[in-house]
Amino acid sequence: MLINDEWTQKGYIDEAAPEGIDLKKEIRRMCEEKNAIILAHYYTIGDIQDVADFVGDSLALARKAAETDASIMVMCGVHFMAETCKLLSPGKTVICPDLNAGCSLADSCNADDLKKFKDEHPGYKVVSYVNTTAAVKALTDVVVTSGNAKKVIDQLPADEKLIFGPDYNLGNYINEVTGREMLLWNGGCHVHERFSVEEIIKLKKQYPEAVVMAHLECKGPVLALADVKGSTADMLRFARENSATQFIVATEAGILHEMQRTCPDKEFIPVPPEISEGGVGCHCNECQYMKMNTLLKVYNSLRYEWPQVEIDAEVAVDAVKPIERMLELS
Repeated sequence: MLINDEWTQKGYIDEAAPEGIDLKKEIRRMCEEKNAIILAHYYTIGDIQDVADFVGDSLALARKAAETDASIMVMCGVHFMAETCKLLSPGKTVICPDLNAGCSLADSCNADDLKKFKDEHPGYKVVSYVNTTAAVKALTDVVVTSGNAKKVIDQLPADEKLIFGPDYNLGNYINEVTGREMLLWNGGCHVHERFSVEEIIKLKKQYPEAVVMAHLECKGPVLALADVKGSTADMLRFARENSATQFIVATEAGILHEMQRTCPDKEFIPVPPEISEGGVGCHCNECQYMKMNTLLKVYNSLRYEWPQVEIDAEVAVDAVKPIERMLELS
């Protein structure tokens, strides 16, 4: 099947769907016809979450997809998530609806820089957050998620010298709760770095009974104000199980769709970002890369089975090892 050169340059297909077509119904029809599944991260738009077979965090989605007999998986998230799917399902077709959907956190640590840093610190093992490229994972000893980082690191020898990257905030939190002194890579997520401490304080006054929940990628002062600190899955689980009816949420605003779907009788209030100099504040904090996933792109990527994500075979062999090591420890 030929792919238009302009589409290739763009990294996605923008061909309009036939007039009057119901994109959601057509996506589901093609999934059945092609033995395909749709994976949607919590931070994608609600319409994509609604049409997906599975909604979740990046690694959980990749693991779930690997357990299915699907021939094609469409990873609606960002590029490194599609790479992780390919690592765990090397024999399947993995599609990323827009190859330009990157990640500021993954981009904050490239493989060449990490290799140089490793060379400058002989004897250190590398612990990498899952939000990294396959090339960085290939230089890593063990991968962690925000949900299992403490558990995994607690099982490593107490005297082992560790480099943790790329998320500085997550690494700093793990150092605090474990007593470790890991060397921290100075990377971060542009969304979680922007949450406003002042706005959280205002919201706590406005909603005095509300539970404050914050993702571990947030800055220390934000985490200090939180009642619940954890991954998106941790926050969802707490909201479902806790008797509180109001929650102030400091993570990417797309999660509110799933929170409201699973807890329709509860109220979820997003924490706004800090206001840039001369700018105007908004009521939520969104990742523009996640929002690059649209129903039209999902439709076109399924129709043409492109853009496909491939990983160099040698890189893939090394990149899957730290994931397997994490699964052994967690």
